[in-house]
Amino acid sequence: MIDSKTLCFWAAHSDLEHQYHDNEWGKPNKDDGYLFEFLTLEGAQAGLNWYTILKKRASYKEAFEGYDIDTLASYSDQDIEIRITEIIATYDVVRHRSKLRSVFTNARAAQTLQCQYGDLATSLWQFVNYKPQVNHWPSKDQVPVTTAESLALSQFLKQHGFKFIGNITCYAFMQAVGMVNDHTINCHCYHAIANNKGK
Repeated sequence: MIDSKTLCFWAAHSDLEHQYHDNEWGKPNKDDGYLFEFLTLEGAQAGLNWYTILKKRASYKEAFEGYDIDTLASYSDQDIEIRITEIIATYDVVRHRSKLRSVFTNARAAQTLQCQYGDLATSLWQFVNYKPQVNHWPSKDQVPVTTAESLALSQFLKQHGFKFIGNITCYAFMQAVGMVNDHTINCHCYHAIANNKGK
């Protein structure tokens, strides 16, 4: 039985969400492959719920070459269309061709940022001055869905060719990869993450 009083409200709906919440959500991560995975998954979520995406997560990773940015960026436009058809036929993903296509075009954009900044993480984490923002929300009702930082990140990514990366999507991404700690203060994960915010 999940005790919803000791964790963020959204994670109490299923064991899958609970495990993701406890083990990953909000923990700072600067691995390029992981960051690209969550840019992809948060973009895929648009219009859907997170549980739906979590159930498809393993299939997404297999379909998209383990999120190897160089491999995904190397596909020609013609090969992308062929691969999308294969993915739709073979994998449990959201069957939205534009969203699927964006993974390949976003990989090209990510590769460019890696060349410019040394890695993808540096280009993204600059929007929180390279360290997590630790918030102090007593209630889920106070947790925002966008911030000035997420808007700036969204605009930056769009300017660099990313698709399906709006303001709300960017803030969800920032929460997921620990750029912000939005666990409510009653959540059992809050202090563990806050106390290790620089690591």
